Amino acid sequence: MLTFLAYAGAALAEIAGCFSFWAWLRLDKSPIWLIAGMASLALFAYLLTLVDSDAAGRTYAAYGGVYIVASVLWLWIVEGSRPDRWDVSGAAICLVGTAVILVGPRAT
Repeated sequence: MLTFLAYAGAALAEIAGCFSFWAWLRLDKSPIWLIAGMASLALFAYLLTLVDSDAAGRTYAAYGGVYIVASVLWLWIVEGSRPDRWDVSGAAICLVGTAVILVGPRAT
């Protein structure tokens, strides 16, 4: 459960942090958005350290699928653009990859 919460929180923090830069550069928002964005990106990095894993790379690889699903949800909820079947199919495939990485048997 902690892994799911850490990944979900990290995804929200990363997307929000990156979106703040997007908003500043592309939507002409105040540079103050950058401060919030940098804090959000720092939170993202911290949350990934909470995942119980023996290797950072494996944590980041598994997180990639969660990030993709969260990005598609952001597209829909925040940006108001409904995902199409290709968005949903691609995100589902990525979640399968995440599951394989997270729960696959490891040689000890």
